[in-house]
Amino acid sequence: MSNDFNTPVIEEFRANHGRVSGMFDGARLILLTTTGARSGRRHTVPLGYLRDRDDRVLVIASAGGSPRHPAWFHNLRADPVVTVEDGAFIYEATAEVLTGAARDDAWARATETSDGWDGYQRRSGRTLPIVALTPIPGPPRFNGTSPGDMLRVVHDAFRRELALIRAEVAASGTALGAQLRINCLSLCSGLHGHHVREDQGMFPALEHADPGLAPTIARLRAEHQTVAELVERLRAALADPDLTRAALIAEVDALTGDLERHLAYEEEALIPVLDGA
Repeated sequence: MSNDFNTPVIEEFRANHGRVSGMFDGARLILLTTTGARSGRRHTVPLGYLRDRDDRVLVIASAGGSPRHPAWFHNLRADPVVTVEDGAFIYEATAEVLTGAARDDAWARATETSDGWDGYQRRSGRTLPIVALTPIPGPPRFNGTSPGDMLRVVHDAFRRELALIRAEVAASGTALGAQLRINCLSLCSGLHGHHVREDQGMFPALEHADPGLAPTIARLRAEHQTVAELVERLRAALADPDLTRAALIAEVDALTGDLERHLAYEEEALIPVLDGA
């Protein structure tokens, strides 16, 4: 993709915390920043991605079906430390080109979600590289203008992911593929981690600063437990090899309903406190 094409996409992505309209509406996108192999300059491109296990994401060097690998792929082969923006967070990652069975498994999952990848590979006349981006340990940078805004941005990312998963389940037909299951499990893991960090970090700090918040915090902790139980129900359903689309939709809808109510209450109760209103 040309810089003229990428620039407005990057600007819209950053302005809307990962949401882009037009041809990318409803797509999972990241911004990948690499260091130029020859120039040493930083280059940013928008890319579609697949969720993977262990917090990794996968990107495919399709270059729209071009016979040449994209510049970002050459860059990360020369310097595998990259920056990833996912709309809510900005973090450093290590890039690894997948080979052998790992690449085959990732490719099968990619083509399960879209037949466009096969078309790109046929047009390109090359085997499209798949790159795993593994977060480097350390605190990510939040993409928000204030503590309250950061909370809202993270919540909106969960809302959007649930909506995407719901749409994917509805469109899945009779077979529930491996990538759809990974998307669901990644959501479960993300929710669990977010609530643990709130329970162990943000909530005690807020209670210490204002003991009058104790009833609010108690309600939020109880809601976390309810959401955790729904997350475990979803995990258990995903482990069932005979899971049907209808059963999965029911579990996703149950989680969505409770989570939406919880997020709305938490924002109403805590954003004014976090932002000192």
